[in-house]
Formats: sequence, structure tokens, C-alpha cells
Amino acid sequence: MLKANEQFRIITKGVQTLVNKEELLAKLERSCQLNKPLIVKLGLDPSAPDIHLGHAVVLRKMKQMQDLGHKIIIVIGDFTGKIGDPTGKAKGRVALSEEEIKENAATYCDQIFKILDKDKTEVRFNSEWLAKLTLEDVVKLASTTTVARMLERDDFQTRYQNQVPIGIHEFFYPLMQAYDSIILKADIELGGTDQTFNILMGRTLQKAMDQEQQVAMFMPILEGLDGIQKMSKSLGNYIGIDEPAEVMFKKVMEVPDQLIIRYFELATDEHPDEIDKIKEQLENGVNPRDVKFNLAKIITGLYHSEDDLKKAMDFYNTAFTKKAIPDEIPELIIDLENDTLNDIIPALIKLDYVNSRSEFIRLLRQEGVRLNGEKLTVGDLDHVLICNDVLKIGKKKFIKIIK
Repeated sequence: MLKANEQFRIITKGVQTLVNKEELLAKLERSCQLNKPLIVKLGLDPSAPDIHLGHAVVLRKMKQMQDLGHKIIIVIGDFTGKIGDPTGKAKGRVALSEEEIKENAATYCDQIFKILDKDKTEVRFNSEWLAKLTLEDVVKLASTTTVARMLERDDFQTRYQNQVPIGIHEFFYPLMQAYDSIILKADIELGGTDQTFNILMGRTLQKAMDQEQQVAMFMPILEGLDGIQKMSKSLGNYIGIDEPAEVMFKKVMEVPDQLIIRYFELATDEHPDEIDKIKEQLENGVNPRDVKFNLAKIITGLYHSEDDLKKAMDFYNTAFTKKAIPDEIPELIIDLENDTLNDIIPALIKLDYVNSRSEFIRLLRQEGVRLNGEKLTVGDLDHVLICNDVLKIGKKKFIKIIK
């Protein structure tokens, strides 16, 4: 086990807010002295199971602590999911059905184990203890805080001031998430900055129940490929962890230069010393593209095999450096004999080659679509595609037609 100070450097890399620093260092020192791992908790709301690099920021931090020898516990909020976490919008989030929760939780587990070591990760469902609480237990739980404290949460405060109804049951969400920490005796809880109130409530509840308080660790929101908005599938600026290696590699190469270090800190497991060297290289005038190529290798390698990574690198070099059609590109299988360019637009949207039909039409008008190297226009929408036709959409997307 590494010394406490060295662990502290690794654990705090990229962290936006830490509550509090002294407590974390003390916990790490005790952990080293007793050779006893810390209990690190992450609660997941099973409502949005499609994980991209933005979601993975917290999971990567969990992986770093797992590699340091600490005990990782993922809490799937199947019980709290039935309440619905307040969203900060005009009204509370719609509660999920039990079937939806189970389906989403299964998808989550499939994806989180692309990052965490399955054999070293404990997955718990909070219905295991929350469903057993009696009314007396719930009243006792509610007595640990006040309505005024709950209204400190931004979304509650905003809704209260705007006279938007707040259900009493919504107050129980942060309390129940906090109770998870009591049951697990969590030393550290991680989350995004949007979970600040809920995670700090865990500290409050632990103190009220004479339990050592957990350290609250908040990871920042990762900006997407536009360099401005947070990474989001709906905005189309995301890098999905399930995307093919060549797509992932190409997308990382699109990361704005000013975000290179941020992606190294939040989307990789690189040691702080290594990141300091990269900062120095950039400050000394090294070509950002070369640094970004290394970033793309590291991120793609985290989610794909060495063979797939090599193919992705070859694909990128051929398609975007040599401006040629790569030998190995994604394939689109079509069933009909007379499928036209117009017929495959829905499939291209589904595969994220374009966001909409209107975008595809716009690209045609801008001469941004090529078939076997030849430019296409809107007048080519009725062109019948044949087997092995290669479409290039935009500057960097290729797809081969297979019948």
C-alpha cells in the first residue's frame, strides 16, 4: 500500500471540491497504519444507463482508489429511484417503475465493469435496508434535520420561492441517500457537483448518529467536444464508452486543445507526475496534436483491447492523415435490393453519423457527403446503393454498405 501522502495526491487529482482535506489525510494515514482499506461509496440513480466519458469521471476516480486497495461499494438506488430525485427543474422527477429500475440497473452494471474490477467491487441495492424501515424508523430519520435545512437545497428553494409544489416525499430522497452511508459506514462518498446537497446530508446524518463522518468528494462536470457545454448525448458532444474504438479515437482527437489537460485529469488514470510533464511539454511549445494523439491512445485503450486500439490508430492515420479510405471501417447492412441513399438516413441517425435528416440534407448541399470518393448532392438522394459502396459523411465519418 502506498504512503498516505502519495495516495492523497492520486485521489485528489482532478477533484473539484473536497470536504474535508484534513479528514481524508487522517483516514488514509490510519488506513496505512492498520492496513485496513477505506470504504468508498458511490450512489447511482438507475434512470440514465447510457454512460459516456462525462459520467465516467466519477467511476474513473473510484477505479483509482480501487487500484490503491480501497473497498469500492456501488449503491444502486432502486428504492430511492421509486421516489425520484428532485431535478432542480419546475417539478420533481417522475418516479421509475420497478421493472424500469431493474432493467436500467442491469445495463449500468454491464457498463461500470468496463471501468471497475468486477471481482473487487461490491454492488448493493438500497432497497435491501430502506424497504425494511418501519414508520418509527422513518420518523426518527426525519427528526435529524429541519425543513429550513432542506430548503437550503437550490432546487427546493427555487421551487418554494416560485410557489411550485414540493412533495413531502421529495425531502426523503437526500435523507435516504444519507442513510445508505450509515448502513455502509462509508469513509468517502463520491459524486458530481449536482449531488452536493445529498452527499453532505450523509455527513450530517452520520454525525447525528454518532458515526465518523464520511469525506465528501465532488468531481467536476466534463465539457464535451464543443469545449463549452457539459458532455451530453442530446447535444451530440459526447464520447460513449461503448462506441467502437475507431469512433472513440477519432472523437478524442476532436477535443479542443485547451481541454487536453482536463481530459488527462478527468478521463484517464495517469499519475499526477505524468500530467505535470505533459503540462510542461505544452508550455514548451510541443504540438498539441501530438499530445492529443497520446491522449486518444490512452482513453481508447482504457475501453478497448490492444488489437482494437491498433486498428483504431491505423484507421485514423489512413482516413484523417493520409485522406484515404481506410481498409477497415464500420459496416451498415441493408436488406432491400433497391435501398437508396434516402432510405438509409434513419439508420445513419440511429448510428450517430448525423443527428437528423435535416443535418444530412445540409451536408449534401455543402458537398460534405461522398460516395466512393465522389461528391453527392441533394439530387442523389434517390441513388441506389450497392454492396461495398463507401460513404464519407462530413470530414471524418466512413461507413461501408453491405447487402
